[in-house]
Amino acid sequence: MGRTGSCFDNAAVESFFALLKEEIGTRSWPDRPSARADILAFVETFYNRQRLRRHPRWGYLTPLETRQRLEQEHALMA
Repeated sequence: MGRTGSCFDNAAVESFFALLKEEIGTRSWPDRPSARADILAFVETFYNRQRLRRHPRWGYLTPLETRQRLEQEHALMA
């Protein structure tokens, strides 16, 4: 952990929320369950399944594909 207020401590979270704002906007919802449903749909349909990790270490795969690959490798080792 860095010093208080350092933007580098929260880089992953800041990146996620920037992408969330870009994709679903900053609109208002009529109630909390509606907002929650829209955010969950974003995470499950785009963030985990379509978004590519922009790094060669992860093979430019989606998070879901990365997890499936790791589970297969783990099953082979067992």
